[in-house]
Amino acid sequence: RYKVMKNWGVIGGVAAAVAAGMYVLWGPITERKRRRKGLVPGLLNLGNTCFMNSLLQGLSSCPSFIKWLEEFTAQYKTDQNQSTERQYLSVTLLHLLRALSCQEVTEDDVLDASCLLEVLRMYRWQISSFEEQDAHELFHVLTSSLEDERDRQPRVTHLFDVHSLEQPEITQKQISCRTRGSLPPVSSHWKSQHPFHGRLTSNMVCKHCEHQSPVRYDTFDSLSLSIPAAVWGRPMTLDHCLHHFISSESVKDVVCDNCTKIQAEGTLNGQSIENQRTTFVKQLKLGKLPQCLCIHLQRLSWSNQGTPLKRHEHVQFNEFLIMDIYKYRIPVHKSSQNELNQKNSEETTPGTKDGVAVKPADTEQPSGTKPFFKNGACSSSFLMPSGTFPLAAFPECSSPVYLYRLMAVVVHHGDMHSGHFVTYRRSPPSPKNPLSVSSQWLWISDDTVRKASLHEVLSSSAYLLFYERVHSRVQHQSLELRAEE
Repeated sequence: RYKVMKNWGVIGGVAAAVAAGMYVLWGPITERKRRRKGLVPGLLNLGNTCFMNSLLQGLSSCPSFIKWLEEFTAQYKTDQNQSTERQYLSVTLLHLLRALSCQEVTEDDVLDASCLLEVLRMYRWQISSFEEQDAHELFHVLTSSLEDERDRQPRVTHLFDVHSLEQPEITQKQISCRTRGSLPPVSSHWKSQHPFHGRLTSNMVCKHCEHQSPVRYDTFDSLSLSIPAAVWGRPMTLDHCLHHFISSESVKDVVCDNCTKIQAEGTLNGQSIENQRTTFVKQLKLGKLPQCLCIHLQRLSWSNQGTPLKRHEHVQFNEFLIMDIYKYRIPVHKSSQNELNQKNSEETTPGTKDGVAVKPADTEQPSGTKPFFKNGACSSSFLMPSGTFPLAAFPECSSPVYLYRLMAVVVHHGDMHSGHFVTYRRSPPSPKNPLSVSSQWLWISDDTVRKASLHEVLSSSAYLLFYERVHSRVQHQSLELRAEE
């Protein structure tokens, strides 16, 4: 018995020596675990922080947002104090997104995003990592905090900002501001909005006199779409949600100034008339579409007893999204409509009439034919393997102006009281061709990363959809001239 124990002791000592040698040579395996080729780093769950991890993975798949952050934080590079630089949300967010998109060299398989929670607390956001949170709410916290950071910065060129002062156009304007007393110019990265920034239009038309009230504009960072009631035997699509969002509604008992004016002109002098109240038709449209489009599908509903419920039905969406039909168009006079269409044929949008969207119906299609493309109802067989959009296969959509490509999908599993967020996102492009778009999809759940197929992505019950606008060559050439679009 003593000999057996002695032998086991020798074996144990040898094993310990081998383990110690491996530790010295390669370090702890858990800390040096390298990720497989083609994958991205995962994120450590700090205690119910899957909402933050899923959102960061989605944002890291949007190249335009990362590029905007790089331009936004350009002025901080002159600051030599690294601790001060880390206090900015934009800088912290940029480092995380660049690491998750493999633009920064890191061999770690799992990253820690606690620095984001710390900097948000400095912005007076108290976000607990041990309570259930919502990824969509965090998205608005980030965008609003970035806007606050931009507004807090000085809007004049710093005296020691030599790089800006040496620019020819800056120097000339600086001289003019000294002589004429005008304000110094604003740096370009402070004037620009983040790429998720868009504008909604609210259109009000009197049903009695057809007078249109002035169009109102409201900003948005994401489109929060409610899911309309399902029709038996008819799949729910993203188009249904978008049409429901912009569908017109009647607003009763509204004072119409034009009707009141017409009534006053028909009365005798000196007679007082009451304000004429009529019914108006109100409709929302998209006045400015962003470069990065975030769509939030509202899955919260309420029972008859007032308890919150989650809607689990699948909403069909597609890899490519055409938004032309939802874009607001300035109404024009009917006599000049044909002439305007000839001059701006590339800007005409099928399915719109005088700035008001016309919902496509199945009866509008020729008999015996079926539309090839609908947002959220397109067969994956029409998608090219390289991830490009086969415009030749869709004659009715041969030249969309507002074409978007799917970049990431955030999915919530569970109910309204507890659950888990996961993300489907594109793999980063190859370093040899950084401007390309990868067709490989990834499934990410906190620190777990694996490859996924496009079919799996399109079959998921989406909660957040991240799209990025695709510009044609002609649009790239005229992009600066049409920045207001």
